[in-house]
Formats: sequence, structure tokens, C-alpha cells
Amino acid sequence: MEGEHSVLATMAPTIPGFAAKEMSLLDYSIFCALMLVSTLIGVYFAFFAKQKQNNTAEYLMGGKNMAIFPITMSLIASYISGVSMLGVPAEIYTYGTQYAAVLISEALVCFVTAFVFMPVFYKLQLYSSFEYLLLRYDSSVRLLLSVLYCIMTLTYTPLIIYTPALAFSQVSGASLNVIAPITCAICIFYTSLGGLRAVVWTDTLQSFSMIAGVLVVTILGTFDVGGIGVVMERAANSDRLEFFNLDPNPLVRHTFWTVTIGNFFMWLAHLAANQAILQRCLALPTIAKAKRALVSLAIGTLIFAALSIYCGLVIYAKYHDCDPVHTQVIRKVDQILPFTVMDVANIPGFPGLFIAGVFSAALSSMSTNLNALSGVILQDFIKPCLRGRQMSEKTASNTMKMIVVIAGTFCTAMVFVVDQLGAIIQLSRTVSGVTAGAMLGIFVLGMMVPWINARGALIGGICSLFVAGWVAVGSQRAIAGGSLRFQTKPMSVDGCSYAFPPSNSTINEQAIEEAFWVFRISYLYLTVIGFTTMVLIATLVTLITGPNDPRKVHRDLLSPLVHRFLPEPDKSEQPIAETLLVNETGYILAPGCEGPAEKEFTIEEKK
Repeated sequence: MEGEHSVLATMAPTIPGFAAKEMSLLDYSIFCALMLVSTLIGVYFAFFAKQKQNNTAEYLMGGKNMAIFPITMSLIASYISGVSMLGVPAEIYTYGTQYAAVLISEALVCFVTAFVFMPVFYKLQLYSSFEYLLLRYDSSVRLLLSVLYCIMTLTYTPLIIYTPALAFSQVSGASLNVIAPITCAICIFYTSLGGLRAVVWTDTLQSFSMIAGVLVVTILGTFDVGGIGVVMERAANSDRLEFFNLDPNPLVRHTFWTVTIGNFFMWLAHLAANQAILQRCLALPTIAKAKRALVSLAIGTLIFAALSIYCGLVIYAKYHDCDPVHTQVIRKVDQILPFTVMDVANIPGFPGLFIAGVFSAALSSMSTNLNALSGVILQDFIKPCLRGRQMSEKTASNTMKMIVVIAGTFCTAMVFVVDQLGAIIQLSRTVSGVTAGAMLGIFVLGMMVPWINARGALIGGICSLFVAGWVAVGSQRAIAGGSLRFQTKPMSVDGCSYAFPPSNSTINEQAIEEAFWVFRISYLYLTVIGFTTMVLIATLVTLITGPNDPRKVHRDLLSPLVHRFLPEPDKSEQPIAETLLVNETGYILAPGCEGPAEKEFTIEEKK
């Protein structure tokens, strides 16, 4: 949901006759209260809770005995980011409701993750989702995806915090140079000290703030324009009500097929093998509760996505005859939601509630990413370098806390790079879109197709990165050069009651050559392109180099859905037998690898 929307830009100069509202002392108090409570949650779990954050299982997985309610709310909060919270209403306002087809694909993905992928991860009880790749393939495949995950996280997290920080600076006048470091410091503090428990409980608190912010502006806006009937009538009159555009052309930005199919693969890549999602599900004591949490996530995402979509229609109904983008009251359509909040803010404290909600979405995503990143770096980079030397649980916990501080500080510094160089925003989107197809393909083939070998997975993944990267970079350059533009729904300024300068968008349509057709493929198909490339190349390379014997692939590495189609395991050779190799540091070795201080554990003993 996030990849298509640009972040907020600088507020436009004052328009004669247009009066903007400002935040009050109550608004600031509400915002500060949320920051204070988030900080206190981190302090509580660090110093006062019974469960101390002094071991890996507690720090990364909350001791594996957390309740289903906070985990579910944390999953929902992780789904919502400041970018999507502001971007989805702007998407509906500009392009109409065809985007609503995401409701189908996102609900389906939650069920696929719960019943196809999660049983494998839960059985293995891995601290890092990329440890699976070492068990199923080899260390080179694991290293490839671990590096890609770290790059993607470190480039996208600054964008997550930049969006609400700039929104806050616009409605309050506070400097971005002040608000961004303060909020990031709060997030780093409670994430590093409190571990997953602090992250989950702050997510739970913040999720209510997010939902309340969008819900209140939607209700106020509906009453302001005259009711739901007026909202739907104005949307219909402007052709914004579009749900079943069945055009199969992949070059059309949004159709029913591009949104359902494209978003299915994109969301599956985000959910099925995501380190942050895995940690939360493994924090629950049983697989049944993990599945219930994912099903509850489906319900939560449907509710919030539907609310955001309707919010976009409400905003259009309010500005149907005086578009603030065309009048240059705002410079980017992504500013439309905070602009609406300040325009309809007739309830004391509401702007503060909304800004708190936007920041909640950002802090939730940032804390989730930092906590997950610390586990990946420890398990996939630091422990392999120990070469058999044992790391105590306390040292591991302190190491992860240090990683959170260092990574969080880096992301905070990158916020200012984002503010100065817009290219980093395109980089974060490109990295996310480029890597999703390769990551999804490697995990899907690993769990569903036992005869795919490590060489096929590695070469297929690399080829997928190059192909998807070529398409992504080409489309971004086409957009920047003006050769790739998208048709928006009609806007009007006929009802404006204030004077505004004429629009300066005078691009000569005839002078720009249309982009190469591959670069005009809908952005939602980028993950599909990467996934398809990975599967085809991996299959071809595997056939050339010699496929795995399915009888020699441990059943616990495969999804339960394919077990019935597999031959009986080879009892004589037993390359994996019924064991996984683990060295003294807890670092999992691929079956057949030789490493220092190896010892065997059964699956049950490892759990």
C-alpha cells in the first residue's frame, strides 16, 4: 500500500483569502502524552517487569508466551505506516476506488500465510526467518536475502519517520530538525530497552490512536458535506466509484486484475517471510494462536483499509469544486488528509489526536523494523563470525540493544538526507519493489518445491533482482522525465471562494516521447515480474545442474500442503535424518555442513 505514494512536500505560500488553522496547546498536550506513555512502556519492560530483557528469546520473541490480543494489535499497527495512512486517502481522492480491490488480496494473503507458511516457521522456531534458507538451501542464499533485507530496512525506515515529522512541522511550525530526532530517540529508547514486549504494547496503544485519527476525520467530514449520500453522489458524478475495471491490459495503472493479482504477490512478499511478522507469531505459545492472530490481522486490515478508502471519498466530497492542489494551497496531493484535518478541526484536541495517530503509525513501523533488524544482524551476521565461540544470552541481548541504537541513529540521520535529496525516496521504493519478488520466490520454492536446489535459488534470485531492478529504475526515470504519467479523475476549482494563482503545469504533451512499454507496466506487477523471473530461472538452473531428491529434503522444511504429494523419505541415506545441526553458539548449520563444535538436536529438542 505504500510504494506508490510520495511523501509530503513543503507547504505552499499563503493564499490570499485562505485562512489556515493552527494547533492549540491541547493538541500539543495530546501528542506529548502519547510520546510520554510510549517511553514509560519501554522503561517498565526494561526495569520493572518480571520478564527481563536479558536473553534472545525474551528480547526477540517476548518469551514465546505472549497474549494473542497485543500481538494481533501489533500486527495491525505494523500494517499501517504513516505513508499509507496519508497515502491511501490521497490515492482515492486522485484516482478513484479501483484500489479498493486490495481488500480481496490482502485478506487472502493473511490466510495463505497462516496455513501455508507459518506452520513451517513455527515448527522450526527460528529466531531469524533467513535461518530457514540455510537449512533448505545453503549459506550463500541466506546471505543474499539477509543483506537485501538489511538494505531495504535501512533505506525505507527513514521515509517512514520523515512523512509524519514533516506533517507535524507543517501544521505546528516546529522545525523538522527538532521533531525528527526527538521522536526517533523516543522510539530507539523504548525499542532497545524493552525488546519485543515494549514494541508490542506500544503498538497496541498506538494502533488505537491511528484508527481514532482517521475515524474522527472521516466522521467529521461526512457530517460537514451533508452525509453519506452526498459523499457517494459526488464520488459517482466524478467517476470515482470504480471497482470492476476488468481490462486485462497490464499497462493500465489500476484495474481489478492489477490490484488483486499484483497486490497479492506484493503483500505476500511482505507478510509470508517477513522477519517482523515471524517474530510476533512465534511470540505466541501455540500454532493455533499464531493462525488466529493472522486471521485477526485480515479482519483488522480490511477494516482500516475500508475506512481509509471511504475517507478519501469524504475528502473529495468536501473539495469537489475547489481542489486545494490546483489552487496551490497544498503542493502535493499527499498533504490532503492533514489539510482536511486542520480545515474541519472544530473539536478541541482533534488535530493533536490526528498527528499523534500519524506518528503512532510511524513509530510502530520504525520500532518493528529496528527490533526485527537486530535479530537478523545477530543471527545472520554476528554469530556466524564467532566460529564456534559461545555467546552468552546476556551478551546477545546487549548486542541486539546496541544494534537497535546504531541502526536507529543511522535511520535518524537519513531522515535529513531524505529532506535534502528526494532521490533516496525513489531508492527506498525501488529497493523494496525489486527485492520482494526474489525473496518471495526463494521462500515459496523452498517450501513448496523440494527438488529446487541451492544453485537454482541463488542464480534465480540474482536474475530476479536484475530484471526487477531494470524495470523499476526504468519506470522511475520515465516518471521523472515526464514520459510516464497517469490519468487522474476530474478535479474542479469552480467553487473556490478565494483567489489563487494560475497553475504552472504547462508540459507539452507532444514533445515527450512515450516510455518503453515495459516501463509502463503497472507498478503493482513489479513483484510479479521478479517472482516469475526467479521461479523460471531457478527451475531451469536446477534442471541443468541436477535437482534435489525430494526424499532427502526434511519434511519440516516443507509446507504441510505438499506432504501428501511427496514420496516417503529415504531411510537409508538420511542426509538430514530427523535432526538439525546446531553449533555451540546456537547458529544453525545447513544439513551436511561441517562446522566447529557441532552437536545434534532433534526438532523437538531444539524447540
